[in-house]
Amino acid sequence: MTNSVRSARARSGAAALSTRRAGFPWVDLVVGAAVLVVLYLIVRVGAGTDVSFDPAHPLTVDTDPANLPYDAARSLLRMAVALAASTVFAIAYGYAAARSRRLERVLIPALDILQSVPVLGFLSITVTGFIALFPGSTLGLEAAAVFAIFTAMAWNMAFAFYQASRALPGELDELSRDLRFTRWMRLWRIEAPNAAIPLVWNGMMSMGGAWFFLTASEAISVVGEDQALPGVGSYAGAAVHDGDLGKIGWAILTMVVMIVAVNFLFWRPLTAWAERFKNEQAEAADAQRSFVLDLVRAAHWPRYLGRAGRALTERIGRAARVFGVDDRQLAPQAARRRAGDLVFGFAVAAALTVGLVSLLGYLHDRTGLGVFGEPLWLGLVTLTRVVALIVVATLLWVPVGVWIGLSPRRARIAQPVVQVLASFPANFLFPVALWVFVRTGVGIDVGGIALMALGAQWYILFNTIAGAMAVPTDLREAMDDLGVRGWQRWRRFLIPAVFPHYVTGGITASGGAWNASIVAEVVTFGGTTLTATGLGAYIAEATGNDDFPRVLAGVAVMSVYVVLLNRLVWRRLYRLATRRYALAA
Repeated sequence: MTNSVRSARARSGAAALSTRRAGFPWVDLVVGAAVLVVLYLIVRVGAGTDVSFDPAHPLTVDTDPANLPYDAARSLLRMAVALAASTVFAIAYGYAAARSRRLERVLIPALDILQSVPVLGFLSITVTGFIALFPGSTLGLEAAAVFAIFTAMAWNMAFAFYQASRALPGELDELSRDLRFTRWMRLWRIEAPNAAIPLVWNGMMSMGGAWFFLTASEAISVVGEDQALPGVGSYAGAAVHDGDLGKIGWAILTMVVMIVAVNFLFWRPLTAWAERFKNEQAEAADAQRSFVLDLVRAAHWPRYLGRAGRALTERIGRAARVFGVDDRQLAPQAARRRAGDLVFGFAVAAALTVGLVSLLGYLHDRTGLGVFGEPLWLGLVTLTRVVALIVVATLLWVPVGVWIGLSPRRARIAQPVVQVLASFPANFLFPVALWVFVRTGVGIDVGGIALMALGAQWYILFNTIAGAMAVPTDLREAMDDLGVRGWQRWRRFLIPAVFPHYVTGGITASGGAWNASIVAEVVTFGGTTLTATGLGAYIAEATGNDDFPRVLAGVAVMSVYVVLLNRLVWRRLYRLATRRYALAA
């Protein structure tokens, strides 16, 4: 297999800088100084995460606009830690689910459930434990906030890596087996590069989703008291609560500046770097470019670090032979595996039964099993909104995503715009939403769909863009040479090419829509509150009242709806995508 991207494109961006660099160490100095500045800011901002804390004295946020730079840095640090943890989780979880038939039967349904649990649900269950780990310190609250952000990031990244591993091109799978790669070597030489583009774009979407839930993550309820950590999310929440439009404007401006800066300094270089892993025979005429990536490639010492990292990976790969090589299973082993499946399935069923009996027993003792009646009905209402959102988002964003992803130039222009739109928290639009609802007479029961879309539709757009960008250039040129145009081009080429990525986006958009219902079905600004009929409003109200049994019942019902929707619709589409539309030899 020829990969012209690795040999030519990886150095083309730095060519101009390299020619001017001869004899001048300014590039190394600039890159080194930038790294030192980033490390200094991390240490300086991180020092404020460990201060004394007493739950009896609530922490409040100072809404003086002068504090916004520091608040923005604190939020960004939490986001960075959560993104790093989400990436490690996504690779480990997706790899385990893709490589083990037994684990797949447990991990993927579990992922369906996890993505359906609202951020507020995770916080309600885990915040006490995190505070107990760091008594008397705000580190417990910081850990709870990072974990909440992690829960808004990790699931769609894990789905992306799993989908990419399952849809691995046939020639890459055969190459790994023929060369008898160890499982470690297969992961880092075959599967991780193959998943690079969808993982990067889903990571970008994950950060957008985390911005969406930032207010809920930084304003935590502990023993009935609201604790607000310094951050843009808690600042915006306080401004919305006070009805101060001026401070809301400052928060919006700060977030837009942060998103654009992170896109320029981090996401654009990363998307341009990921282009080298496209599986294609011909190089695209117009490639993704990034000034920051060109600068790093032109410096000497990053290349030395890269070589050292590759050498370390090679040593680990050779040592990993003790864990086995990537070869086909023999028939006797397959027979033993079937017997093992029975034991494994029995153990999983027993664990699920014990968990379900414990949950039902707890709720029976506290409220009675009738507590499920109301959330079951409200879940049907929210399900209607979710289905309407997915249908509209598919019809709108799949063509747009393909149009953007097929052109690196359009992707460069659209990337920061889409990032800002995807990262815009719903509560920032509450003043506008209230004004529109009142002036047009549209109730929140219908208008809430638009607010839910702010947190869900972007999963479809981002995954469609990633799918279009991963389309090999030689296939596109073949379609052009054959004169395939119009609807035939969409039906025969473009839709099959992006379909596996769309299914990943659809699964996570569905879970994101359920999650977004928590903040979209209850709109509060100043002293005005509009509440929609739905499961999200039910869980939000129960959380605000510290009614843990109702929170537990609502989250359980939401998980059931998400799992049923995924099993009946999305899993069937996923099997179709894997069987018919995976890029193969």
